Amino acid sequence: MQGFEMCLPTKVIFGKGTESRVGREIKEYGAKKALVVYGKGSAAASGLLGRVEGFLEKEGIAFAEWGGAQPNPQLDHAQAGVEFALSKEADFILAVGGGSVIDTAKAIAHGMANPGARLWDFWTKKVPLEKTAPFGVILTIPAAGSEMSDSAVLTNREKGKKMGLSTPLNRPLFAIMDPELAYTLPKYQIACGIADIMMHTLERYFIPDQKNRMTDEIAEGLLRTAVASGRGALLDPCDYDAMSELMWCGSLSHNGITGLGRKKDFSVHKLGHALGARFDCAHGASLTAVWGSWAEYVYRNDVPRFAHYGRSVWGIEGDGEEAARLAIARTVGYFREIGMPTSLKELGVGELSDGVLRELAMDATQNGSVELSVIRRLNADDVYQIFALARG
Repeated sequence: MQGFEMCLPTKVIFGKGTESRVGREIKEYGAKKALVVYGKGSAAASGLLGRVEGFLEKEGIAFAEWGGAQPNPQLDHAQAGVEFALSKEADFILAVGGGSVIDTAKAIAHGMANPGARLWDFWTKKVPLEKTAPFGVILTIPAAGSEMSDSAVLTNREKGKKMGLSTPLNRPLFAIMDPELAYTLPKYQIACGIADIMMHTLERYFIPDQKNRMTDEIAEGLLRTAVASGRGALLDPCDYDAMSELMWCGSLSHNGITGLGRKKDFSVHKLGHALGARFDCAHGASLTAVWGSWAEYVYRNDVPRFAHYGRSVWGIEGDGEEAARLAIARTVGYFREIGMPTSLKELGVGELSDGVLRELAMDATQNGSVELSVIRRLNADDVYQIFALARG
């Protein structure tokens, strides 16, 4: 087994009705005023926001609201949230929502702890992030895994860039997870979440020279569970068992445990981020639209790994190229089954010219300055080829 370091400091509070504990949890950190960060209004419309604020009042914690977090979380909204939090003298950030809300809250917490700093300087590594403000999460969408992860994404509309930042400071103090809060999600949003959960696991899985069997077993079990529970949740979003399994899969898929002892390869995410920044498409959909083309482009560099994946996750027999290709086909077929796009055409971004595809490739590779992937190193021209394969 290859060596690794692990620290998962987020306290998980999982189960029905657990949002009622939010006031007590925040009070443990000595907070007096919380900034409640949420999205476009579903948290308020469902009554969750009101209940949460009631739980805060019960514990004597004042609060202010910062709504409007969007999918593909926006830099300008987060930066404005920093100024609002400082003006309200908040000393705790509480995210109520899914990955985009949580990433927005993480950014606001970083800005609060560093008054006068520009958030984009942290995301571009121009300025090192060395401290943050305390923040916690009430999760409403099983998907991004941001409730336990060390990463956060922001989109800079002015520059047309979407970037992630990984740091231990991105891990929340606590994550409250009540699967019943996800019952009202549209099925498309559930499907996007399933895709994101699988992708967070697959991006850590296809790494050469695997020697950590236990890590493989965890990843493969998570993928099988996500596939089965995803089907159940789409069939009946109020199926508590299916939704609870899916929500826990989301957390485990991105807290690092499925990649222990190996490098991390988020090359498909880089392609998806380029698409998301330009077309503002759903994150999970941007990933499924290109994953099959990425896999077709790189699998010959590690046929045994793809075949092993086929056996362990999809029950495919064999260990050669036919099994590897069938594993890719079964994965793409599952994405279609749950209503996810498997090409750029299906993603709905229109007929893209070669020029646009090359621009996307440059965005994904930071203007050609970095190579992606681990199985096969991908330069900007390789990424262009993958986008071309994904046209559909």
